[in-house]
Amino acid sequence: MLVPNALEEKKRTGNEVKIRKYEINPDYKTLGIGKSYFVKTYGCQMNVHDSENIRAMLEEMGYKEASNMEDADLILLNTCAIRENAHNKVFGMLGRIKHLKSERPDIMVGLCGCMAQEESVVDEILNRYKWMDFVFGTHNLDRLPDVLHNSILKKKLEVEVYSCEGDLIEDMPVKRDSKYKAWVNIMYGCDKFCTYCIVPFTRGKQRSRRPHDILMEVRRLKEDGYQEVTLLGQNVNAYGKDLGNYDMGDLLRDVAEIGIPRVRFITSHPWDFTDKMIEVIAKYDNIMPYIHLPLQSGSDRILKLMGRRYTKDSYLRLFHKIKDTVPNATITTDIIVGFPGETEKDFQDTLDVVNECQYESAFTFIFSPRVGTPAAKMKDDTSLEEKEDRLHRLNKVVNKYSRKANDKYLNKKVKVLLEGVSLKDDSMLMGYTEEMKLVNVKAPKEMIGKIVPVKITDVKTWSLDGEMI
Repeated sequence: MLVPNALEEKKRTGNEVKIRKYEINPDYKTLGIGKSYFVKTYGCQMNVHDSENIRAMLEEMGYKEASNMEDADLILLNTCAIRENAHNKVFGMLGRIKHLKSERPDIMVGLCGCMAQEESVVDEILNRYKWMDFVFGTHNLDRLPDVLHNSILKKKLEVEVYSCEGDLIEDMPVKRDSKYKAWVNIMYGCDKFCTYCIVPFTRGKQRSRRPHDILMEVRRLKEDGYQEVTLLGQNVNAYGKDLGNYDMGDLLRDVAEIGIPRVRFITSHPWDFTDKMIEVIAKYDNIMPYIHLPLQSGSDRILKLMGRRYTKDSYLRLFHKIKDTVPNATITTDIIVGFPGETEKDFQDTLDVVNECQYESAFTFIFSPRVGTPAAKMKDDTSLEEKEDRLHRLNKVVNKYSRKANDKYLNKKVKVLLEGVSLKDDSMLMGYTEEMKLVNVKAPKEMIGKIVPVKITDVKTWSLDGEMI
């Protein structure tokens, strides 16, 4: 049994990261024959892509995907640790699954993802959820077939969570959610250690994939007809810092020159957003003018407490440099309210930045303390009522600018990648503009998977309506 250790997860070494190819033991390819699986995913795009790998590995083992959890023979929760609410959702789901398992004892139940890397979570599972079958972490995703086999063989809870990051695994199988858009991991981990964030612990030190492997994957996707790739990392801008003389600007240029119609990247850290990146984005039309640039706070004092490594002024200089160089750029952000010690003045500083930048969208949150992070130990004497009030006031301002930005699209002609049937109206299709605006479009279903010209006929705060030209 391997369980996580928070002290070990914090360590950073100069050891070279090894690269190896994914392989599955041939003996495991029949383990799931005649059985079905259900994967429930929580959290960020990295988790979504991890689940694409997980589903592919399970199908290599003979499992078939079930349409719902109740009919599955194997249930796997791929978890997120970024906020307390995510924790609560997972443990609530485990309560439902326990009921299923009491009715069908042969169901296999597993947990993976970032929560599996938390020492306190694994301790709780070992104490209160011994009825589960297996747990594995973010550093040994490729070990799923082995972990599952061992759990079946031993007929007891199997826990295999590495505290230190593992190797870089290439040629992982993948069952993609879309035939038109693809996630491409370019790096893993993060070395920033923002004081509120658990990710450097759960995802380990920064490890960049080699450019050759990334570019080869993108070329294959282009050959397979994919219209869009999104380059993924906990902090994509820092890509290449562990490689030497090849950075994110170089990678963006090389990916763009492959010629895939749309290239995106998330998530950025302002500290690592270079002039070279901005120039490359401006130069290539197939690099989409959508940039997510987390602010977190507009107060220098709070930014220092957060360990964010930039100031209000330096952030604004970067914001305006992007806007001046890429005039059509859509910039969105993340903002935390109620960080320990935040005063009304600090909050007003945040509102000042929002009013100056007029973000087209923002993900806003009340501070959620994560066990093991420095911020969790900071004195927090602001009431929940005050935090909720600040969040409400912030969202009111953000929504105003979101609607203002969308209003500019009325009667405008845009290019939309049609992805599927609209959730709003099944007689319409949905897709996204180059600027990442959600559009519901009147168009025939045979146009799904194509980039089409659309005229915007109606605007809302969070979406647009249009018709194909």
